[in-house]
Amino acid sequence: MEIFIDVVAVVLGIVGLLGCILPVLPGPPCSLAGMFLLFLWGSPQAQDDITWRLLIIMLIVTVVVTVLDYVVPGWLTRVTGGTRHASRGATAGLIAGIVFFPPWGMIVGSFIGALVAELYWGGKKMGKGLLAALGSFLGFLAGTGAKLIASGVMLFYIAKALIW
Repeated sequence: MEIFIDVVAVVLGIVGLLGCILPVLPGPPCSLAGMFLLFLWGSPQAQDDITWRLLIIMLIVTVVVTVLDYVVPGWLTRVTGGTRHASRGATAGLIAGIVFFPPWGMIVGSFIGALVAELYWGGKKMGKGLLAALGSFLGFLAGTGAKLIASGVMLFYIAKALIW
């Protein structure tokens, strides 16, 4: 049973990393679930490496990066003069980029999607559209980067608990 729990925890950690990039998966919450699984039902060695203190810190980090992932892109879009169309366009461009040109397509697609949406639906001129698209794009990168770091750290602790 311990091996099954260990495998599920690693899979949750990897799904957590993928979830930082793919918008349909909750990244850091999956990684946190893997840590909790190891702590509660994993091998005794894993329970020695993952402590309540670490779990509480990672829970706080998960909540913070998840909230920031929703707040920062919209805030940066508004600061740079964009509308909700830029945020929606960035998300649509991200999904199209993942489907048609992975992995770089998600980055380029996010920017192009925000720009096209801001020009077409937002009614902006090119200069203001570029600025709004840049704000939306930077917000997306900041949120995704924070989630990747958090999930990467949690996957590190999952691996550390199982290997060392």
